[in-house]
Formats: sequence, C-alpha cells, structure tokens
Amino acid sequence: MCLANSATIHTILKDKKYFSHLTMSNAHVNAISGSSKLIEGSRRVIILLPKGTNFVIDDTLYSTKSQRNLLSFKDIRLNGYHIETINEKIVEYLYITNVECGKKSILERLSALYTY
Repeated sequence: MCLANSATIHTILKDKKYFSHLTMSNAHVNAISGSSKLIEGSRRVIILLPKGTNFVIDDTLYSTKSQRNLLSFKDIRLNGYHIETINEKIVEYLYITNVECGKKSILERLSALYTY
C-alpha cells in the first residue's frame, strides 16, 4: 500500500519487494528537523495499485526507516494521471484520475491520511 504524498519530491518505498533490482547506496535527506541518513538505495520500480493502476517510476528511493510507502504527486503526474481531493459524507479521499478524449475516469480512490 502506498500513501500519495504532496510533500515529497521522490517516491520513497520501505519494502524491498517493489524493486526487481536495487542499487544500494547511502544518502542524506533534508527535512525540517535537519539532515538524516535515511536513503539506502534507489532504482526503477513498477507499482500496481489496488484497482489496477500501473505506475512506472524511475529513481525511486529505498528506505527501511520510512514509516510508510510514499507515492509522490510528481510521479503520479509523470505517469499521466491527475489527483483530486473529494469529500464523501465526512470522509476525504484522494482520487487518481485520467482524462482520455475529454472524458475523466476515476482510476483509484485512496483514503486521505493526515498527520498533525
């Protein structure tokens, strides 16, 4: 399971299973709290979301220290998809959509998750 994240510029995965090949390396990540050595490798991955939406992501980062698998909005857009925030009753969702021939299709519906 991946969490769509607008704050990260790279997709970061904590599970090695997504990588068919992995180039191991150590790299630092700069965040508000400072610089940390979190990245353990990188490589191209193919992710299949629950309803069958396929993502090919070059330069995906690998970190076992990440709390979640993070799918960057940038990588969603690079795959030709769009993201929308939709409220259904009292629950907020992120829709991954596609527009073909002027017709919009909802491909995935992901629960919005907030950390305050």
